[in-house]
Amino acid sequence: MLINMLKSLFYGGSVDMASVISQILATLFIIFCILPLHEFAHGWAAGKLGDNTAKYNGRLTMNPLASFDPIGSLFLLLFGFGWAKPVPVDARNFKKPKRDMALTAVAGPLSNFLAAWVGGIVYFGLIIAAGLSLPSFIDNFFLAYITINVALAVFNLLPVPPLDGSKILGAFLSNRTLYNYYRYQNIIVMVAFLILFSGMLDRPIWWLENLCLNGVEWLALLPYRLFGLI
Repeated sequence: MLINMLKSLFYGGSVDMASVISQILATLFIIFCILPLHEFAHGWAAGKLGDNTAKYNGRLTMNPLASFDPIGSLFLLLFGFGWAKPVPVDARNFKKPKRDMALTAVAGPLSNFLAAWVGGIVYFGLIIAAGLSLPSFIDNFFLAYITINVALAVFNLLPVPPLDGSKILGAFLSNRTLYNYYRYQNIIVMVAFLILFSGMLDRPIWWLENLCLNGVEWLALLPYRLFGLI
């Protein structure tokens, strides 16, 4: 993302500004359209499971201003991962709190995978319509859009508080273990992010993201294969 461009400029490298602009536009689209979808998915899932806290607080909405987080948006522009303002969820309203919290949590990353899949369908549709050749600006926009959505889904599935993955993991922990997990969450978060920024997890995360990207690509191409267009 932008941090890579700044590094390249700092060390005297060259930057393809058209590619950078297309990536910035894709990121801004995600900030104002997909991050609200991610939070809406959490609130919608929680409502279906008995908790209408998001609805009562006016957060069951696709209005980007309701979910906008300036720091999370800046991180997404600079580093390729970020966050929106989380919707409020009250697990006391669930019939089975741990299970329903996990289902509510997984709805967010699923919305990113869904957004990436729809983007892939449009992308491959444009390629087919254009005769297998798209202007580089449009090509870079869609590739950035799909890649960032998949990266956000994978990032949010990491079992680190307050990410969605921690709530999914909570469904499989005993009450005592879960209590200690959240009791020491600040320490867990610091250790986890030190490991992340050290680069120790770069390879497994890269592998997982590529696996998911390949899956999204296969599913996006599937309708065109079924209709014999490719």
